[in-house]
Amino acid sequence: MINCLIVDDEPLARNLLSDYVKKIPYLNLVGTAGNGITAMSMLRENDIDLLLLDIQMPELTGINMLKALHKKPMVILTTAYSEYALESYDLDVVDYLLKPVTFERFLKGLEKVNQRLSNKEVPVSPVEESPSFVFVKDGTKLVKVILDDILYVEGLKDYVTIHTKQQKIVSLQRLKTLEEQLPPEQFIRVHNSFIVSLNAISAIHRSEVQIGTVRVPISDSYKKSFKEWVDKNQLLGGS
Repeated sequence: MINCLIVDDEPLARNLLSDYVKKIPYLNLVGTAGNGITAMSMLRENDIDLLLLDIQMPELTGINMLKALHKKPMVILTTAYSEYALESYDLDVVDYLLKPVTFERFLKGLEKVNQRLSNKEVPVSPVEESPSFVFVKDGTKLVKVILDDILYVEGLKDYVTIHTKQQKIVSLQRLKTLEEQLPPEQFIRVHNSFIVSLNAISAIHRSEVQIGTVRVPISDSYKKSFKEWVDKNQLLGGS
């Protein structure tokens, strides 16, 4: 039996991983923690074999928590950001899962745990490939949307309109919810109501990005982050 501890500041993420753990007969969920400080206390009081650890948490990040531990259990990191992959590799983690974590991907992580336990450890790839698609609700059905086909996404209250190369898809969800499913290396928020595909941008104007014949506004609250991306990619703004 493998004793598990789940550490994540997001209740939905904790619940999802808890459901996954409970489906595996040889896993025993000792408990969950909403922050790193509570988790360190639980690690001192319990015999934990496997730590399912979020990286981005207030007060104490998952990375800093691992560095502070003298005796580390096996660790599977979970995060929405791929830029921590190389640093996590130096910490000898078993696996690195990008959110949203699917059950299939979770099982692959457990295979690596079992291999390590049986002294048949395989090299851990520090970077997990980003998902190539998302499923969104369109009426009564779920529609598969290929990420490379998305041009931009427009939000209006509780709905989003996904503009792709082929069609428009209207989905009942908030823009923030969809944003969390999109890989940050491929999409960027430029306005309270707009997310754009970085690959689809054909021109950058003073306060707009151009995608084909469409101009999407850049609001003041997102200008700084967008400019940082432009500077990083050595692009020059338009007029």
